[in-house]
Amino acid sequence: MKIVNPYSGAVVADVAADTARSVAAKYARARVAQPRWAAVPMKKRLDAIAKFRAAIVGREDELARTLTLEVGKPIRQSRNELKGLLGRIDFFLAEAAGTLRDEKVLHDKNGKLEERISHEPLGVIANISAWNYPYFVGSNVFVPALAAGNAVLYKPSEFATLTGLKIAEMLHAAGVPDDVFVPVIGGGEIGAALLRQPIDGVFFTGSYATGAKIAASAAKRMIKVQLELGGKDPIYVADDVDVKAAAAAVADGAFYNTGQSCCSVERVYVHRAIAKPFVDAFVAEVKGYRAGDPLDEATYIGAITRRPQLDVLKRQVADAKKKGAKVLLGGAPVAGKGNRFAPTVLVGVDHTMAVMRDESFGPIIGIQVVDGDEQAVDLMNDTEYGLTAGVYAKDEKRAKRMLGKLDAGSVYWNCCDRVSPRLPWSGVKHSGIGLTLSTYGIQAFTRPKAWHLRGA
Repeated sequence: MKIVNPYSGAVVADVAADTARSVAAKYARARVAQPRWAAVPMKKRLDAIAKFRAAIVGREDELARTLTLEVGKPIRQSRNELKGLLGRIDFFLAEAAGTLRDEKVLHDKNGKLEERISHEPLGVIANISAWNYPYFVGSNVFVPALAAGNAVLYKPSEFATLTGLKIAEMLHAAGVPDDVFVPVIGGGEIGAALLRQPIDGVFFTGSYATGAKIAASAAKRMIKVQLELGGKDPIYVADDVDVKAAAAAVADGAFYNTGQSCCSVERVYVHRAIAKPFVDAFVAEVKGYRAGDPLDEATYIGAITRRPQLDVLKRQVADAKKKGAKVLLGGAPVAGKGNRFAPTVLVGVDHTMAVMRDESFGPIIGIQVVDGDEQAVDLMNDTEYGLTAGVYAKDEKRAKRMLGKLDAGSVYWNCCDRVSPRLPWSGVKHSGIGLTLSTYGIQAFTRPKAWHLRGA
C-alpha cells in the first residue's frame, strides 16, 4: 500500500497491507492474549500507558513530521495534537482505577445481603480510527480500552497508516503485549474483514454512510457499538459581541486543520445588526491565513488529505453560486500538484444549498444573516447532524437559553472546536451513537456485572 503525501503527491512509503487471512490470524492471537492482559493488575496496565506517554514526549518532532507528511496537516498543528494528547492521557491515568473499581451498592448486615457492580472488560474490540486527528481520536478509544483490560485490533485510517504503526511501536515498547494491541493495516476491504471477526465491540470514527453500514452489521451479533460520525456544526454570533474578536475566533474554528475536523465550524449565522462588520472582519482574518507547504512553520492552511474531497468542495461552491450565493474569497482548488483548496467564504447562503446542509470537511464556510435568536436556533437545528453547536454573545443568560434548545452533543458559549477529556464526546442524530472521553468514556469499554451475594 502506497502512502502518498497529499501536498506534493510524492510517495512517502510503501507499507505491507493485511489480507483477510492475516486479519483472522491477528484476531485469534488477540483473543488468546486478552484474558492474560485483563489479569494484569490495573497499576501495571496504567504504568505501560504512562510509558507510552513518555515516548510521545521524547519523539514529538519525529511523530509530528510523520503525521504532516502523510495527512498534510501543518506541522505546528501536528505538534499541537501531540501536546494536547498528553492531557487526555493524564486524565485516563488519573481516573481509570477509580472509575472501574467495584461498586458496593447495598450491604444489609441483618439479611447478610450484598449487592455489588463490577466493570468487566468487553474482550476483543475493533478500533477503526480516523486520519484527521489520529492521536486524539485513536487514544480516546485505545487508552481506556487497554486500561480496562481489553485487547484492541487497531485499524488506523489508510491515510494515517504510518502514524498508526508508530502508535503500535510505542505501546509495545511501553509494555503492552504485541497480541493485545494489534495494528490492522489496509483500506475499506480490510476494515470489512475486521468486522467479520467475532469481536466484542466496534468503535468507529468516520462518515455517517460507513457508520450506518457498521451498525447494521454489528446489530446481527448484538455487540457493543460506538460511532463518532459527521457534523455540520453551527455557530451563532449575536449582536452584542466584540465583532473583531468573535470573527477571529469563529474563523479559527472553521479553518483550523484546513477545516478537516469533526467539530470544525461548518456554518455561521450572524445577527443582521452586525452582519456587515462581522463579515468584513471574518474575511480579513481568513485572508491573513498562510496556505502552503505543511512542513513550513508559518503555514496555517495545509493540504486536503483525501483527493475526492476536492470534488465535494467544488460541487458545494457551484451549487451555492447557482442558487444565488456570492463568493467573497477562494472558491476553487489551487493549481499544481497535490490536494489543495483555497480558503473559501460564501455569503448570501441559505438552507437550499449543499454548503449549509452537507458536511464540507474542508476550508469552506457559509455565513447566513438572521433576524434574531429564535431564527438562529431554528436554523441551527435544521440539520441531520448534531455534534456541536455554539453561541457567541456577551449575555450569559441569553446564550445559555439558546444552548439549552440546541440539538447537539456538545454546546459552546464564546468558544468552539474544543474537546475536553473531562466531558463526554458524543453526537445526536446522524452524528453518531455512544460516547468517548469523561469517566463515562472509560466505562464504555466495560460491561457491568451485577453481583447478588447472600451469606449462609
